[in-house]
Order: sequence, then C-alpha cells, then structure tokens
Amino acid sequence: MSPRHALLLLAAVALAAFAYPGSSQVATQKRHAAKSTAAARRAAALKAAADSAAAARADSVRSAAEAAAADSARKADSAAAALKAEESVRLRVIPNLAFGLGEKLVFDVNYGFITAGEATLQVAGTDTIAGRACYRIEFRVNSLPSFSWIYRVEDKYVTYVDEETIAPWKFEQHVREGSYSRDFTASFDQRRNIATTSEGKYRIPPYVHDILSAFYFARTLDYGPMKAGDQVQMFNFYKDTTYELGVRFLGRQELEVGAGTFRTVVIEPLVKEGGLIKSEGRIVIWLTDDDRKLPVRVNTKVVIGSIDTELREYAGLRGPVTSRVK
Repeated sequence: MSPRHALLLLAAVALAAFAYPGSSQVATQKRHAAKSTAAARRAAALKAAADSAAAARADSVRSAAEAAAADSARKADSAAAALKAEESVRLRVIPNLAFGLGEKLVFDVNYGFITAGEATLQVAGTDTIAGRACYRIEFRVNSLPSFSWIYRVEDKYVTYVDEETIAPWKFEQHVREGSYSRDFTASFDQRRNIATTSEGKYRIPPYVHDILSAFYFARTLDYGPMKAGDQVQMFNFYKDTTYELGVRFLGRQELEVGAGTFRTVVIEPLVKEGGLIKSEGRIVIWLTDDDRKLPVRVNTKVVIGSIDTELREYAGLRGPVTSRVK
C-alpha cells in the first residue's frame, strides 16, 4: 500500500469515528442528557412550587383585604343604623312665642342703693348640634368700674337650646368673682339621655336643663290658669348631679322698672345648685304677663342683703309686649 493510500485510509477511519462514536461515548452523552432533563424537571418543579406559593400568598392577601373591607362595611352600616335610630327618636315640640333670634335684654344690677353692675341676656346666634337647630343664648354679668375695686365680677354663661324642644345640647359656665373662678362645660345628648363633662359621663332624665336653659323654658310656660302655690317640675344638671328644679307660681303684680311699668306674673325657682347668681335664700322673678314673658326683675338673696336685677332696655323681641302699662 502506498503512503498516499495509507493516509486516505487513516482519514476515513478518523471521520468514521467522529461521525459514529463508540458505545462509551454514547453512554456518556445519554447520562448528560438524563442529568439535563432531571435538572429541567427540578427547575420546573421549583418554579411551579414558587408560583403556587405566590398564588397562595396573593389569595391570602386578597382574602384579608376582602375581610377587612367587609368588616369596615359592617361597622359603617352599624354606625349608620345607630345614627339613624338616634335621629328617629321623636323629640318633643314646645310652642314658643316668648323669644327668638336677636332678642337682647339689658339689666342694672343693684346692691342695696348702689348700681354695682350690668347684666345682659341675649339670643346671640344659632348653631347646629347633633343635627338639631339651636339658639345660642348668652348671659353676662360685669361689675361696674366704680364697684370692681370692692368686688370684681366677670361672669359668662352660654347655653345652646334646641329651637323645638327648648332643652339644651351644650352648656358653658365661666365665673370670675373676686378671687374665685370656675370653668365648667357640659354636653347633653337629649336622645340617649347622657351628659358629658370633663369629669365623666352621667345618666340624665329626658329634657334635663342647665340653669340658663331652664330660665328660658320657664318663659314658654302658660301661667294663665295657675293659682298661687302651683308648681312646674323640671330637672337641672350641674357638675355631676341632676337636681330637681321646681318653679312655683306666686301670683301677679304691677311693677315699675327702668324699662317701663308692666303687669307681671311672679315666680320662684327652687334652685338647689348651679344658679346664675350665687344665692343664700329665695330667688324671685317677675315676668311680663303676656306671650313674651320678659324678665323685668330678679331679686336674689345673698350672704348680706339682696341683689335686685332690673330690666333697663330691650330690643329684638319676637313680638309686642302687651302687658306694658307705660
């Protein structure tokens, strides 16, 4: 065999060996292929497990969100139902021809023969509390400069009175008398019969009053058929206690004050605590004997002597004062 033929033969054998590998090589390739397939299956299984876990987490988050939304909706429905139930409570309606927005009464406060101060009663504005239209009524007492050096007084009371029920939803008291001071606030839930102060919550009877709202409610009463000694019963809340508050009818009298001469009805509030003026005895009030029932005089017993508060001027009334004589 020539050298050329030998080289051709070796090349053919080499090509055959490359194109058709032996059994050992085939087995090795099969093992590699099997390993690759197993790795692919493991990767696929891991991916499937990860996808399943992610889906489970998403379902859990979605379920939690749905549960929270449902709970929030239930609470909102419950709150709305409670509010609707409260608003559906039927409250009384008191006919009121006595006072309205804009009324202002000015008084001289006399101690003995001395005019010691000035007081004003005013339906100063309106507000809405708990969905109810209310009058904002203010009572102020200030000592005059000529008397303040003896005993300084700067008192302010505010009540928010329901325009229909003539019962309060809120009350404020700010007292500055000599070295004594006091600030007190109470809110009245007239639907659930709860009073709330800075000290706590307290059960109250229906249509409970503060002392200022009680005074305005007394102006709406019909004293026409009453006889001396007849009483009307109310309740007054102060500090942390509800007190009985009676209004006793004493009779009728013609009375002259700075604002004029009037036919009046005379009443006595039986105040136990929380009065507008600190008293040690009887309080007697003269109201005009007509639909307005303006307070023309208040006599209050104090530790030494008495205080007479007399009407000096009035404006913004709801109607005419037919009991005025001159």
